[in-house]
Amino acid sequence: MNSSKYEGYSEFFDGFKHAGMLLYLVNPYETSFEHHKQVPDYQLQVWFSFFVLIALENAILYAKNKSTFRINDHMTSISHWVLQETGRVLFRGAEYYAYILIYENFRIWNLAWDSPWTWYITAIGVDFCYYWVHRANHEVLFLWAHHQVHHSSEEFNLVVGLRQSILQQWCSFMFYLPLALFIPPSHFLAHHQFNLIYQLWIHTTVIEDLGPLEWIFNTPKHHRVHHGCNLYCLDTNYGGVLIIWDRIFGTFVEERPKEEIIYGLVVSPQTYNPLYLQVFYAAGMVGRSLGMGNLRDALAVYWKGPSWQPGLPRLGLDEFKVNVTSRIRYDPRIPTWQTCYILLHFCLVIYNHMQIYDDKFDPYNLHSGTMILNNICALTTIGLLFDRSRFAGLLELARCSAYLFLLRDRLDTIGCSIYLASSLLWLGDVLRAIR
Repeated sequence: MNSSKYEGYSEFFDGFKHAGMLLYLVNPYETSFEHHKQVPDYQLQVWFSFFVLIALENAILYAKNKSTFRINDHMTSISHWVLQETGRVLFRGAEYYAYILIYENFRIWNLAWDSPWTWYITAIGVDFCYYWVHRANHEVLFLWAHHQVHHSSEEFNLVVGLRQSILQQWCSFMFYLPLALFIPPSHFLAHHQFNLIYQLWIHTTVIEDLGPLEWIFNTPKHHRVHHGCNLYCLDTNYGGVLIIWDRIFGTFVEERPKEEIIYGLVVSPQTYNPLYLQVFYAAGMVGRSLGMGNLRDALAVYWKGPSWQPGLPRLGLDEFKVNVTSRIRYDPRIPTWQTCYILLHFCLVIYNHMQIYDDKFDPYNLHSGTMILNNICALTTIGLLFDRSRFAGLLELARCSAYLFLLRDRLDTIGCSIYLASSLLWLGDVLRAIR
């Protein structure tokens, strides 16, 4: 084994060990439950550990002079995480209701909840279904319109694993419903989380090759190909934990060492506005459908592939696809004072976001709703500031002023001072622009 190839790996895996992720998640006897309500929120428990890994990855890349850190790209990825997590907490697992209903009324086989065999069968079953979920997300335009959020970054690093669509889970859960015929909901809920948590760490360039493990498991090497927009990378390597599904179903492609992988969407959206990134593709899909000449093609737009055109196969033809071979990264520069301002208000968003995990938090009262809406608006204006939008200052003035007015009785002295100063700052900026 070439030791130079694996330089830096030990530090990376030590990060996992110190973060306390792996050993806690893989023991069947500690992660099997009789009732679905007993299943912990593993995704919530893992976030601190994962952010430790993000810091560790950036430190390793910086030490190797390979850093791809860009504050605008990192913050946009975390913004998507805040939006997706807010939806996940507010919905409180409502998307699992159909699964539980099918299991309780139509199951055909009772697997013992406390058997290790049930645990392992569920692990394989969930990963098998994830392969088809993921493949459908790339091969059906209606699903891709949501999944594309995850591929919208022009970088490939751990923080990209946080870029997720708000609605994707609602579009994908149906693929798992056949498991409800024999797998207890408690096992499904646990392994659905485990499967997604595993995939967080494979978004990295730090790890190059894992030897024999590459034959069985989905690894950073395989997932780099999946995230590429080079022609040979498109529609490949869909596996979650296991890569064997791609090998079986013919969607596996090896990384080409001599060809640089270009990350992101084939046509880059050129914005850091998270709300726009969440919805722009769906809006384009609707517009494309309305522009078709007949009803048949208009409906086909939604269920055929992103590269489909009338007269072509369902997934299109490679000769008509864009072959991306190079890219100038979208990276507009902003003044230092705006960067400091963004850091301050982004920290406030994260602080407010952490409140939603409190058991006593009621998302449906006026104060909580205002706080959540403010978070969404703040992340949007932060993206517009990174884009150097001429509307960003006016929108930020409106946001800070409205938040200060609506929550003036709830904010402490420091909070009032920050939002008052921010409002005055942007008022001055808007007045200067008018002149």
